[in-house]
Amino acid sequence: RLFYIGAGTSGRLGVVDASECPPTFGVPFDWVVGIIAGGDSAIRKAVENAEDDAEQAWKDLEKYNINPKDVLVGIAASGSTPYVIGGLQKANKAGLVTGCIVCNAGSKVAAKAKFPVEIVTGPEFLTGSTRMKAGTAQKLALNMLTTSVMILLGKVKGNKMVDMQLTNDKLVDRAIRMIVAETGLDETTASGLLKQHGSVRKAVDAVFIAQKSE
Repeated sequence: RLFYIGAGTSGRLGVVDASECPPTFGVPFDWVVGIIAGGDSAIRKAVENAEDDAEQAWKDLEKYNINPKDVLVGIAASGSTPYVIGGLQKANKAGLVTGCIVCNAGSKVAAKAKFPVEIVTGPEFLTGSTRMKAGTAQKLALNMLTTSVMILLGKVKGNKMVDMQLTNDKLVDRAIRMIVAETGLDETTASGLLKQHGSVRKAVDAVFIAQKSE
C-alpha cells in the first residue's frame, strides 16, 4: 500500500490523490491512503496545532496496521512540518520505504526520507500561501507518482483507463468508445459486452479470447 501524510494544503492534496485512485484505476480504496494532520475534519476546516505533533502521524498510521511492505510519502511544502518528520522517522525505524515531496531544498523532511523529491518553487505571490505554486507542484508530482505506479501495475492500456469504475453515464459512454476502438465492434455490441463483463478490460479480453478460440 501507499500512504501519504501531510498537514494543511499538503495533507489535503494527499487525500485528493488517494481518493481519485479507486475510480480512475479500479483499485481497492485501501491501496492508496491519504492521512491529514488533525483527521478528516481538517480536510474542510483547519485544526489548530495539528501539524506540530511529531508523534501523531505514526499513531494515525498504526490504525491501518502499517508494516514494512507499505510505502510512506510525506508531503510538506516547507519541508519542516513536525507531523511529517515524526511519521517518516518512525517509518524508517519500522523498515518501510519512505519518500517525500517538498518545495524547499535541503529540508528536514527530505533528510528523513529515503527517496526525497524536492521541487523548489520559490516564494509565493502571497507570501507563505503554499496552496499556490507549491500546492500546484505537489499535485502534479502526486499525479505522476500514482499514475506511474498504476501503469506499472497494468491498470492502464495505452493511455486508456481500462479499469475505471463506471459510476456515471459519461464514463459508461467513454468505456463503450474504448471497447469500440480496441475491438472494432459496433457501439451496440460493445455496450452489451460492457454490461455483461462490467469493465473495459474484461470486455476486451473476452472478445480477444473468443477470437483466438475460433
